[in-house]
Amino acid sequence: MSRSGVRYYVLGIAGFIGLALLYLSLRNVTVGRHEDTLAEVRSFHDRIIKELATVKAAPSTVGVNSFPPVNKLDSDKRLRILVTGGAGFVGSNLVDLLMSEGHDVTVLDNFFTGRKENVARWFNHPNFRLLMHDVVTPLYLEVDRIYHLASPASPPHYMYNPIKTIKTNTEGTMTMLGLAKRVKARMLFTSTSEVYGDPKVHPQRESYWGNVNPIGPRACYDEAKRLGETLMYAYQLQQNVDVRVVRIFNTFGPRMHPNDGRVVSNFIIQALQNRTITIYGSGKQTRSFQYVNDLVRGIRAVMDGNVSSPVNIGNPEEFTIAEFAELIKELTGSSSEIRFLPASKDDPTQRRPDITLARTKLGWEPKTSVREGLIRTIEYFRAQLKLSGGRIDTVGQKPVRPGFHNTKS
Repeated sequence: MSRSGVRYYVLGIAGFIGLALLYLSLRNVTVGRHEDTLAEVRSFHDRIIKELATVKAAPSTVGVNSFPPVNKLDSDKRLRILVTGGAGFVGSNLVDLLMSEGHDVTVLDNFFTGRKENVARWFNHPNFRLLMHDVVTPLYLEVDRIYHLASPASPPHYMYNPIKTIKTNTEGTMTMLGLAKRVKARMLFTSTSEVYGDPKVHPQRESYWGNVNPIGPRACYDEAKRLGETLMYAYQLQQNVDVRVVRIFNTFGPRMHPNDGRVVSNFIIQALQNRTITIYGSGKQTRSFQYVNDLVRGIRAVMDGNVSSPVNIGNPEEFTIAEFAELIKELTGSSSEIRFLPASKDDPTQRRPDITLARTKLGWEPKTSVREGLIRTIEYFRAQLKLSGGRIDTVGQKPVRPGFHNTKS
């Protein structure tokens, strides 16, 4: 309730108590019988008046001053931006950046993996709008930029409904491309390092075609993203749509879902509870992890830049999964043991981005070290654990519906 709302509410109660006092006074009641009641009513009335004075004196916590800082842009510089999947982990962090710059931002999300609390800080801001909508369904808006992030991104989530994952990245991408064509908007598609599959080239540069199993359990995501890229460039060639493509490497940070089954979230949640840290495979497979703030800067740089070909956005700092587990144990001060389980099918053996293109053409590179980013992320998950009563059970590598589960690894 706003401060003015509280004031009117308290005034209403005070008025009611005043009428009650008047009613009792008009009745010819004996003091001996009703003096206690009258005293209680008068006492309550006095407390209400004091509360009203407190409300009047208190600074407002609702309105423009309650929002994070927002730049004021002239109307000719303020863009109308659509972010699909904007209530998700990466999407909501991107929304924060775009809102802080002063743009008008519309978030579209069906909340399959997105969460309203990720964008709740912007509710009621005049520059912000939230639409509960599935990206596969046509949408009619007037926008200048489209960031198409909609898609589950963790294996347990995208494998839960593989057909839906495929449709989101293909039919959904076509829907957004149709909108971009109609309103002449620039559109960015967030692809993935998974288009490289289990790579035979290391590190992976954008010219590498990849090594993907087209019928494996991860194909619904890997191949759908590959086809999404194909659609982007078909619309560029045939319909002259202005397109951008980002290939995102492993990313972590605040607003990751504790139950998404990814390496970072699983390891941190397990370590904070001093439970067994589970590694699937030998632990010798490698990954490169980037902090989410670096990623959203990279996405924005690609959108605003002049490179229309795919661009890798990731941190070249490479770890084996076993090394990464030990680092998280160290940073959390955990006593967890590490347990090795059978490897997941088609799990890449190595992953590291070549970011030469982003560095030379866009002036982008990661600024946050993995260690620094992990410290921030651990504090986020520590708070999530507290909100959940001190216990969160991580999910394994099997398909699972997004949400908070009691499914153990």
